[in-house]
Amino acid sequence: MKRQVTSFGLLMVASLLYGFILLPVCRAQQLQPFSGIVLNDDGSPIAHAEIDGTDGSVLAVSGDDGRFHFSNSSQAAITVRANAPGYGTITVTLLPLADAHITLLQHHEEVVVTAYRSPLDTLDSPVSTRVMGTRQLQEAATPALDGRLRQVPGVELFRRSSSLVANPTSQGISLRGLGSTAASRTLVVSDDVPLNDPYGGWIHWEEMPALAVQSVEVVRGGASDLYGSSAIGGVIDVMPVKPERDVFALTTGYGGESTTENGVLASLKRGPWGGLFAGGIVGTDGYILTAPDLRGPIDQANNVHSQNGLIDLERTIRNSNRIFLRGSGFNEARDNGTPLQKNATRLWRYSAGTDWSQLTFRFYGSTEHYRQTFSSINSTRTAETLTRYAEDPADELGAAAHWRQPIGAKTVVLAGADTHDVRASDDEVLFAGAGGIQNTAARQRQTGIYGEALSTPGKWTLSASGRVDHFSNFDAAQWTQNTVKTYPSFSETVFDPRLGLSRRITSNFALHASGFRAYRAPTQNELYRTGQVGQQVTLPNANLRSERATGWETGFQANLPQWQSMLRVSYFWTRVNRPITALTLSSTPTSTLLQRENLGQIESRGVSVDYESHPVRWATLTGGYQFANATVTSYTQQPQLVGNWIPQVARNMATTQVRVSDRRIGVLSLQARISGRQFDDDANNYLLHSYFRLDAYGSREFGRHVELFAAGENLFDRSIEVGKTPLTTLGTPRLARFGLRLRFGE
Repeated sequence: MKRQVTSFGLLMVASLLYGFILLPVCRAQQLQPFSGIVLNDDGSPIAHAEIDGTDGSVLAVSGDDGRFHFSNSSQAAITVRANAPGYGTITVTLLPLADAHITLLQHHEEVVVTAYRSPLDTLDSPVSTRVMGTRQLQEAATPALDGRLRQVPGVELFRRSSSLVANPTSQGISLRGLGSTAASRTLVVSDDVPLNDPYGGWIHWEEMPALAVQSVEVVRGGASDLYGSSAIGGVIDVMPVKPERDVFALTTGYGGESTTENGVLASLKRGPWGGLFAGGIVGTDGYILTAPDLRGPIDQANNVHSQNGLIDLERTIRNSNRIFLRGSGFNEARDNGTPLQKNATRLWRYSAGTDWSQLTFRFYGSTEHYRQTFSSINSTRTAETLTRYAEDPADELGAAAHWRQPIGAKTVVLAGADTHDVRASDDEVLFAGAGGIQNTAARQRQTGIYGEALSTPGKWTLSASGRVDHFSNFDAAQWTQNTVKTYPSFSETVFDPRLGLSRRITSNFALHASGFRAYRAPTQNELYRTGQVGQQVTLPNANLRSERATGWETGFQANLPQWQSMLRVSYFWTRVNRPITALTLSSTPTSTLLQRENLGQIESRGVSVDYESHPVRWATLTGGYQFANATVTSYTQQPQLVGNWIPQVARNMATTQVRVSDRRIGVLSLQARISGRQFDDDANNYLLHSYFRLDAYGSREFGRHVELFAAGENLFDRSIEVGKTPLTTLGTPRLARFGLRLRFGE
């Protein structure tokens, strides 16, 4: 009897042990099936889509039919992230034993806000637009923004050299094969505020902290109908990071030629208030640009050491409405290749505005102090003499507002106005000749009104816009020790329309066409200031008038979801009347004298191709090609120039980026660029040979917050000719950089 009681007790203990401990464990080990299908917005299956757990582990990969299967110990719903190359990532909840349908949106369906101030899908946009996101910008081999943008074919500075070693006055941006001089024929903006230098029109590429750049949109083709002056070749919109969440990020890097890139970003969001600070230090000890066989004792490295900072304070009102106040500072110092040739820039910007319902308003301004020294070098490059010292203070103020109003479900109209005022002077101390002082001051103002109508009936997208600008240059005078010279005032009123048409043949294929007129007013630098790069001296011309452009483009875009690819092909044609060009007056083997003139007419016509492909889950291929037949088509005063190539424009140019990524190994990105031959002068006497350049970038994450990276520029160490001034100067040699990134927050 006692033995039976003991057995019964042991049985009860075992039962309790099984019921309270072993049974849950057994049940936990019974895996539950989860399944589903991943589709795009057309309902087509997406192959090689990843289903990831919240810890980053890969739970499943969809097959060719888009279906996925996996098992999990959870008895209830689980949260996963679904993603695929070329598509956005979404978070979804899956239930066991239920067949899930997950729809991913293509990255190709990008909203464009630059080409048309009303948001428009790239497939429906009549103009060619390339968007470089945070990842693509971050994974470029060069730390300079202009170098990162050169991944887009057709994007080029006035010269091939990097902004890290180029004289600021040669940092004009060129698009659509139109070239540039000191000033850009392309407008650069950030959050509707222009970034072109108020005095000279060039771009300070190290001005904006790299961590504060969210993405960059490159719109090719004239856009003066909405933006006014300088948008002949296109518009580059630098989209800033906004204080929408708590984030801290830090980047530090070091490489060859003591190249440094250090940046920090801190963002806080508390209720409706958001604040952001970003700053950076970018610099290099540089290298000697002059070709080795032409150097002399006075040649030294071109370099830059710069600092930037930005503060942004925003308040969100009623969901998407916002008001903001932003300020930034930029300081740089450069050596331009000899002991006496130096320049420095200090630039302060401020802006305030609101995006309220359908109203956008901006008020902005800047104060700049630019200074530069000039010298004369003897023919053996053994001696140098200081010739001039110049300071160029400039102040600008501007305001812009536009109102967008939907009419029904398929039409949007927009009306806007803006004004931009610049007061600047060129204050010089002359050391050559009789010496003395020479101060030149002037004022410029542009005021414009514009309107836009955008309609999307059925598969059509129709757009029409137009703008009237009044530009004036006045209060121009020059003072020396003994004389005062007054320059005549002048003004121009121009009308710039644009028409666009797009037709979706299928949900993934569309035809597009557009036509436009555009203009660019001369800068005060072109009108009144003598410039110098190396031993190439360019004289001003107070009689310059605005450039006027007419152009059109047509082509197609195809999204290929079965291959996860995009292809856009465009034929473009642009004619510029009265282009401002530096014409050669005299030239020797060691020096060149030029003067700015309104040339008769130039023309650029050609083909551009953009593509993006994700052939496999772990690889991305992006790039493009541009053919531009850019020539002088008319100039009565010097007919021998007709037929010459536009300076610093290559006829053929192509780029390719291959990106390979794996969660366990990291990222490897190869960036190749090939450019055909081009000329460095209007007479086409100075040939710059074609080149090929290969860059590389690699990174590896360690946990959620730490990333190590390495980058190499010009891996084959090619000697790339960037200019002849008239001595041959060379591009960046082979360089390597290494760095660390820290990031906390989304």
